[in-house]
Amino acid sequence: MQRHFKAVGISYKNTPLEVRESVAFDEPQTRRFLLQLKEMLGVDEALVLSTCNRTEIYYFASENLNKEISGLVDVFHGISTTAPSAGYFKPFTHREAVRHLFEVALGLQSMVLGDIQITNQVKKAYQWAADENMAGPFLHRLLHTIFYTNKRVVQETAFHDGTASVASAAASVAEKFMVNYTAPKVAIVGMGEIGQNVAENLKGVNAEITLLNRTFSTAEAKAAELDYLARPFEELDEVLKDAHVIISAVQAPSPIIHAAHLSENSHPKLLIDLSVPRSISEDVETVSGVLLYNVDQLQERASEALEKRKSAVALVSAIVTESIAEFDNWSQEMEVSPTIKKFKQALEDIRKQELARYTDKVDEAQAKLLDKATKNMIQKVIKLPVLQLKAACKRGEADSMVGLLNHLFNLEKEETKDSE
Repeated sequence: MQRHFKAVGISYKNTPLEVRESVAFDEPQTRRFLLQLKEMLGVDEALVLSTCNRTEIYYFASENLNKEISGLVDVFHGISTTAPSAGYFKPFTHREAVRHLFEVALGLQSMVLGDIQITNQVKKAYQWAADENMAGPFLHRLLHTIFYTNKRVVQETAFHDGTASVASAAASVAEKFMVNYTAPKVAIVGMGEIGQNVAENLKGVNAEITLLNRTFSTAEAKAAELDYLARPFEELDEVLKDAHVIISAVQAPSPIIHAAHLSENSHPKLLIDLSVPRSISEDVETVSGVLLYNVDQLQERASEALEKRKSAVALVSAIVTESIAEFDNWSQEMEVSPTIKKFKQALEDIRKQELARYTDKVDEAQAKLLDKATKNMIQKVIKLPVLQLKAACKRGEADSMVGLLNHLFNLEKEETKDSE
């Protein structure tokens, strides 16, 4: 059977940071791009997943639109045709796309193995697609299967045990840097999901931690929860000058932290940029005593949790394979369901035509009896071919049976007649 699910995307594995940040989507952009996929390319189901490590577009369509979609990404972001990002975009066929989304959502493809944040990011991407009416039967079933699989992984393996996310990696780097100070000060800028997770990972560290966010109430609420300080975003300059560690997780089109913010620096500083696009300018490294990390420089750190996760990969992969097999059975049955529907309708048409011949020859009671008897007969006739067709799906042999049914009952002609 023909497979209509495909994907095209870039990730940290094959694309430099400057390209990834040039094609990153925030929530409003994601929603607009989904609508463009529908209006300009006729795509009815799509999922746009954009994180600091990847931008991937999954879609359900009869045609291969990989080239058009990657080109549309460049147009959407205003990228010059002389320096397109499309050359970095990797295509995925149906089976590749399905497995890749499973592995991405579960953290098997994350820079930090088993990153639990990616599952929440996939859930948000799915919600945005659903909000824009871009999640149909295929995506609904696929994403719910993935989320159920993630629950199995949590319950049956040690893959998500411990802390090894990008946020926890940033916290680990910060903790090691702060051992040089008796009273270190930390500023976390941006209280989105990643920023909040960094704050949670630093809970218990002996430091004065200040949270800043454009919406002050968000920083204030998180600070109250974790017993931190909160400052208005307008006081960013003052906070940056006092901080020993600055962690930025802000969604901004261009850097908001520059060398000028650190020019009066009187002690070494560690700056960690978790934003894509980057929110800390590279010119901060010209300031003496400043150490800058970006998301590509946060390497996996040896830890007991990470080793447990690595040892659990084989089991997680086996669970994913099992889930994909179950999903494939459903998706294959979904593909033959139009044929089953046409088959049922063809037999129903025959039944009604034959009943019409006897309408004037029987009374009302006899007519009801004939109607019931013929309906039961049709149900018995349909049952075995439908079961055989579903069984053929599991064997990957549905094409031949679909062709046979189409030929025997002229189903293609029936479809043409119905559409006229």
